[in-house]
Amino acid sequence: MNLAALARSAALVTAVALIPATTAGMAQVDGRAGPEFSKLFATYQRIKASYVEPVDDEKLIRGAIDGMLASLDPHSAYLDGSDLERLETMIDGNYSGLGLSVIMEDGAVKVISPFRGSPADRAGLKAGDYITHLDGELIYGGDLDDAVARMRGKAGTDIRLTIFRTGREEPFDVKVTRGVIELEPVTHELMPGNLGVITVNEFSRDVGSDVFAAWESMQAQATGRINGLILDMRSNPGGSLDEAVALSDLFLDEGQIVSQRGRARGETIMYDAESVFRGQIAQGVPMIVLIDAGSASASEIVAGALQDHRRAVIMGDRSFGKGSVQTLLPLTRNSALKLTTARYFTPSGHSVQEGGIKPDIAVPQISDPDLARRAKFRLRESDLRGHLVNEAGLKDEALEQDAIADPRFQQTAEELKEQGIEDFQLHYALQTLRRTAPNAVARRR
Repeated sequence: MNLAALARSAALVTAVALIPATTAGMAQVDGRAGPEFSKLFATYQRIKASYVEPVDDEKLIRGAIDGMLASLDPHSAYLDGSDLERLETMIDGNYSGLGLSVIMEDGAVKVISPFRGSPADRAGLKAGDYITHLDGELIYGGDLDDAVARMRGKAGTDIRLTIFRTGREEPFDVKVTRGVIELEPVTHELMPGNLGVITVNEFSRDVGSDVFAAWESMQAQATGRINGLILDMRSNPGGSLDEAVALSDLFLDEGQIVSQRGRARGETIMYDAESVFRGQIAQGVPMIVLIDAGSASASEIVAGALQDHRRAVIMGDRSFGKGSVQTLLPLTRNSALKLTTARYFTPSGHSVQEGGIKPDIAVPQISDPDLARRAKFRLRESDLRGHLVNEAGLKDEALEQDAIADPRFQQTAEELKEQGIEDFQLHYALQTLRRTAPNAVARRR
């Protein structure tokens, strides 16, 4: 594990020992914090002396660290071992496994999304599924790292997952064959009518360059000029802030992309266009950005920048609403803190924390037969325990969706399937580009 490579772009701080050897040592760290540290150390001593079984110092210290970070927000965490390995995989990696993004929610392993084209995707797993058993063994209430480690394994081997899915009365089993997961952050396709679709699945290293390469590839394939472009960032959980800035800069040649504002010196930074790429690609080409409730963090930075600069129409569902910046702060050679250090704001000064990015044109994914049931259990930043509160103090009713039925979206999933439409949001975006004049597509409603 090369922690230095992971933290190359992160701010470095001097680590302070969390459990000093004596209370006098604690007072030297910060005299004002002495009494509180005394409570912590007294608890540590009581546990060591009186707990029914011997307890390792490492277990107690790790518990204290986890407890402190859990009291802050859902995104701050202590990383070592397998946690750091997962972060390295997200940035660079290939691995053998199922190709799932999962979280622990109230003791259950919940699927955020299967990676497109992965074994899990081919087996039919969906966002919002709960995994209750692995090979018949209950994992509810267990450790997320243990569950992830068991789902990974040698390519070609099978594992049986027991799935609880909202809308089904009974759990069901799915057999998935592990494969080599080669993370493919950017894919592209040239559609009929010279319409380009670039899908960004995550913001790992070199996403900006990959999107530039995808654009050049589509230009070479097109018979004439490209008549419209869709940037699909649905179910993209985010990633690198630098890559979000780079991707935005591809489509902008002036103005601010995003600002981040923190409490510590050096955490307030403005990111402007022309800082990564000169000029803009797809200049004058009508552009639509697709987002949904799974579009978070870096995805929201890009969508917010292109929306505020009126470079693209934002279409789909309101995004997740994660408007905070996490910085990797090394503690030792093999451990680090992932700490929330700033909030970010769109060029117009809008914070997406809790509220998310509201699409210019709301288009539900009516090709999903479970749409109505999923909406009841949809998870956003504002649903997470201990989330940061939006500084603007948005009211819940201000974020509610219009309940009036839209006559454009009355077809059922079965009717769409008969027409060969499996992805209604993408279909609607393509139809919009086909029927809209180039000089009007980026006009705000």
